[in-house]
Order: sequence, then C-alpha cells, then structure tokens
Amino acid sequence: MKILLAEDTADLNKVVSAALEHEGFYVDSCMDGQDAFDHALSERYDAIVLDIMMPKMDGLKVLRELRSRNIVTPVLLLTAKTEVEDRVAGLDAGADDYLSKPFAIKELMARVRAMTRRKQEYDHGVIDFGDISLNGETFELKCENSIRLSVKEFELLQMLIMNNGRRLSADYIIDNVWDNSGNADRSTVMLYVQYLRDKLKAVASKVGISDDNAGYMIILAG
Repeated sequence: MKILLAEDTADLNKVVSAALEHEGFYVDSCMDGQDAFDHALSERYDAIVLDIMMPKMDGLKVLRELRSRNIVTPVLLLTAKTEVEDRVAGLDAGADDYLSKPFAIKELMARVRAMTRRKQEYDHGVIDFGDISLNGETFELKCENSIRLSVKEFELLQMLIMNNGRRLSADYIIDNVWDNSGNADRSTVMLYVQYLRDKLKAVASKVGISDDNAGYMIILAG
C-alpha cells in the first residue's frame, strides 16, 4: 500500500516516514501543502496523512481541493489544535480521522492501518434505503443531489441501513464503528449522527435518523 505523508517538520517527517515504511507501506513524503496537493493529483494513494499547518498551502485547503476533485482517498489530519471547532472544520472539509499533536507513533500507525484496512473491506457496491443510495466505492450519498461522506460517516450510515428497523445503542455503534478504541464516546456518536442528518438534508432526502434512550434508527419520514 502507498501512503502520502505531508508534514513540514523535518524530524517528525523522517520519524513518521520510517515508522510507516517499517509497517510495510510505500511512502511519498512532502514538506509543504502545494507539493502534497500535486502528488495527490498525480499519484494514487491508499491513504494520506496531512498536517494542517504547512507552508504554501495549509492542510485544510489541500483537503478541500482534493475533495472538490472527487478524490476520495482516506485522509488523516495531524493538528496541533485541540479545540472542538478546529476538529469539526477538518471533518467538514472531508477528513476521515484526525490526530492531535503531540501523538504516539503507535497510535498514528493504528489509525493508518484502520483506514487502509476498512477501505479494502468495504462492500464496493451500492445499497439503497428509501430515496437514498450509498456507494461503497466513492462514499457518495445520493438522492436529488449527491455528497461525499467521510469514512466514519459512511460506516455509520451503512450500519444504520443494514440494521433498518432495529434501534442501535450508542455503545453498539462505538464498538462497531470506532472498534471500542477509546477515541469515541456517546457525544462522538451524537456529533456524527448530526453530520449525517445535515447531509441527508443537503441531498434533499426524506430519510431521517431517530433517537431515544434506546439508541438510533434510520427511518423514512413522512
């Protein structure tokens, strides 16, 4: 598998590159956002590790530009910012995961392995529910319009569709979408459910997600 690493701190770039190569990945490393963007346009990668604060083009701009060109490669954002608003900005831009600095290399490796493994394991077909379709190859949600989902949004919506008619508890979702990794809690589930609700509205769907004390369930509204 091939990874694009964009990190402008030379020592950290070398350490992360070496760790990824030790895991068996082929690594292209960049020191600025423009170089990362050019690489991502010209090469096919299994995952991208992207620092937010970089010269020439910041990571969020790189990410937005890639998503606008329908490049759906999973992206892990590295950020020194820990505020909720900054994490939300990254996820809204199309990131699949984020990791705040300073971080443990073992955790970074685990996140990258999870992103690349899940992309391989997805059913790349299309599943339908009500007036929506969900594409496992492009991560697109379609109704009257279409919009790309992040990996976690895709996994959550796929799980809800495959379990339609059944209410799923937050703990069940954490165990199966976040692998009970300790990086998610019930507030994380609530946040991602809201992301999905917003995206369902954005594609003009009548599908909704109901919630009560027992959990979450996908529904057909009206």
